[in-house]
Amino acid sequence: MQQKFKYLIVIMLFSLGAISCHEDLNQSPIDPDSFTEEDVFSSATEAQGALAKLYASLALTGQQGPAGQADIQDIDEGFSQYSRMLFNLNELTTDHAVVGWGDAGLPDLHGLYWSGSNDFSEAMYYRLAQEVSFCNSFIANAEALADTEIASYIAEARFLRAFTYYNLLDLYGNVPLVTSVTTELPSQATRTDLFNFIETELLEIQDQLKASGANEYGRVDKVAAWALLSKLYLNAEVWTGTAKYNESVTFSNNVMSSSYSINTTDANGNGSAYDELFLADNNTNGAQNEFIFALNFDGLRSQTYGGSTFLVHAAIGGNMNATDFGVNGGWGGLRTTKNLVNKFNVDVTKLNNNLGTISKWGLVGDATLNSWDGPDMEMYETGNNTYALYADLTSGEMKFRFDEDWGNNYGDDTTDGTLESGGSNIPITTAGTYFITLDLNTLTYTIMPFVGDSRGMFHKDGQTLEIEEIPSFENGYAVTKFKNIDSNGNQGSDAAGDFVDTDLPLIRLAEIYLNYAEATLRGGAGDLGLAVTKINELRERAFGNSNGNIGSGDLTLDYVLDERSRELYWEGQRRTDLIRYNYFTSDTYLWPFKGDSKDGVGTDSFRNIFPLPNNIITTNPNLIQNPGY
Repeated sequence: MQQKFKYLIVIMLFSLGAISCHEDLNQSPIDPDSFTEEDVFSSATEAQGALAKLYASLALTGQQGPAGQADIQDIDEGFSQYSRMLFNLNELTTDHAVVGWGDAGLPDLHGLYWSGSNDFSEAMYYRLAQEVSFCNSFIANAEALADTEIASYIAEARFLRAFTYYNLLDLYGNVPLVTSVTTELPSQATRTDLFNFIETELLEIQDQLKASGANEYGRVDKVAAWALLSKLYLNAEVWTGTAKYNESVTFSNNVMSSSYSINTTDANGNGSAYDELFLADNNTNGAQNEFIFALNFDGLRSQTYGGSTFLVHAAIGGNMNATDFGVNGGWGGLRTTKNLVNKFNVDVTKLNNNLGTISKWGLVGDATLNSWDGPDMEMYETGNNTYALYADLTSGEMKFRFDEDWGNNYGDDTTDGTLESGGSNIPITTAGTYFITLDLNTLTYTIMPFVGDSRGMFHKDGQTLEIEEIPSFENGYAVTKFKNIDSNGNQGSDAAGDFVDTDLPLIRLAEIYLNYAEATLRGGAGDLGLAVTKINELRERAFGNSNGNIGSGDLTLDYVLDERSRELYWEGQRRTDLIRYNYFTSDTYLWPFKGDSKDGVGTDSFRNIFPLPNNIITTNPNLIQNPGY
C-alpha cells in the first residue's frame, strides 16, 4: 500500500490529460489522447485514476516526463514543476538560497527586482491555474457517480483545490476565484474572499476526508485539512487584517493529537533521525509518519527536472562528489547565504551555564581563546573533582591549569587520555567546538568534538561562507539536505543517476509544532509550556540529546522564526514566514544580495506579493495588476 497510489499517479497520467494555454483560472481540460471524459468517470475505480492526476499535476509536468508532452505550453517544462517554482519563489527570494545560473528572470528573484513578465512567477501562476482547473473538472464529473467511496475522492479534490488557492492567495494576492469549469473570463476576488473560501472548504471537508492515517500513502486525510487551517490562520492577519491565532492554536492542537508522529528512527545509524526525512526511502523509513502532505517521486516512474531531482542535482558543484548523493552529476547552481549557516552556530555560553558552577580549573594554550598568556578558559564543576567545558578551540595546543598558576598544571606525555603533573602540551589538530572533561579523581580527561544541531547540513570544503559574487558556485556553502540515497546507503531506483526517488514534504508535523508555538506567542490561547516541550522535541532530535533544549524564557517570536529556518529550510516556507514578521522587504533584517546589494538593503513593500502575469492582465479586462507592477 505504501507504493500503490504513488505508482497510480504515473499509470493514470492521461486521465485528465490536458495541454493548457496561457489562459486564466478558467481553463477547461481537453483530452489529447485515448481517454474520454466518459471513460475516466465510468466508475469509482476509473475516477481514482483521475484523482491521481490531481496529485500528479503538482509533482510532474506533463503526460510523458521528464519532457515531451507538457501540460502547459510555451513554458520550459523542466522549470514549470510546482515544487521547483515554490523553491524559486519562496526560498530563492530569501536568505536561504542563491543560484548561480543566469536564466532570464532568475537573478531577479534573489535580487528582489522582478517584473510582471518574470518567467518564473508566471510559470507558477499557470501551474496553479491548471491545478484549479483540473480539480474543478474532477469535482463536477465525480459528483455524478453514486459509489460511496466517491465522497472521499471529492473531498480530496476539494482539499487540493483549497491548497492551490492557499498558494495563489499567498503568492499573488487578489486572483480570480473559480469553482466550476467555464469559458467565461473570471472576475478578481479579494484576499479576504479567497481566505474565506479556503477556510469554508476545509471546514466542510474535514469530516468527509478519511480519518487520521486511514488513507494510503500519497493521499491526504482529515489531518491535512486541519494542518492547512493551522497554516491559513497563522497568516490571517497578513492576508485579511484580522488575526486568527486562537484558531491556529486549535487546529495545530488537533494535528498534534492525531496519529502522525515526529520521526525518531535513525534508520541509517548516523546519530540523527532528521536526515531520514530527505532520503530516497523516506516513504518507508519512518519519515512517512511525519508527512501530512507530500509530493511523491520515483526515479523510474515519475521523471521530472523539478521536484527532488532539482533539489539534489542543482545543489551539487565545486569539489562535491555526486555519487555521495546518488546521482550522476551536479548542476552547480544552488547554495545558501551566511545567514542560514550562522543560525546553526553553537551557543557555548548557554551550554556551559547548564553544566554547573564556574571553577578555578581552566584551559590554557594557543588553541584557546586567550592563548598562553591567559586568562584561562574556566571550566565548570560538575561533581567532586570533576569539571567540564564546551569550548571553541583553534588548531594548536593546550593544558589544564588551576587558578592561572603554572605551579599546578596538567598535560599528557603520551597523548593517551591520562594526565601528568606538568606534562606535555595536549594537541588540538582541528579547529571546532569541543566538549572537554577533566577528572582529577582518576587523572583522566576527554576532548570530544561537539556535533551540535544535525539539521545544519552544509558542504564547506572549497566553499566560502561569504558571497562575493553569486555566479561562482564556490561562493556560499552548499546544502546537502536532500539525497537520492536510502537509509542503507543505496542509490535510488534510477541506476543512471538522472532522476531521484526522494519524496518532498509540503506539510509535516514539525511545522505544525512551530505554528502552535508562534500562534501562542502571538496571543493565541495555547499553552507556552506545551510549546516549549514541542520545540524541544524537535531540538532533541536535532542534537541527539537534551543539550540544545530551551526553557520558557528562551521562547520568543524571533527564536521561533530562527527555529523555523533551522527546521524547514529549502522546504518552500521561508518567504511566507519573513513576510509574517515584516522582515521580507524591510531593512529590519538583511542578507547578502537582498535588494541586489552585496550586503543587503531593504526594498519596496509591494514585493511582498508577486505580479499577475502581464499577458493575463492583457487578455482579461476584469483583472487589475497588483500595486507597484
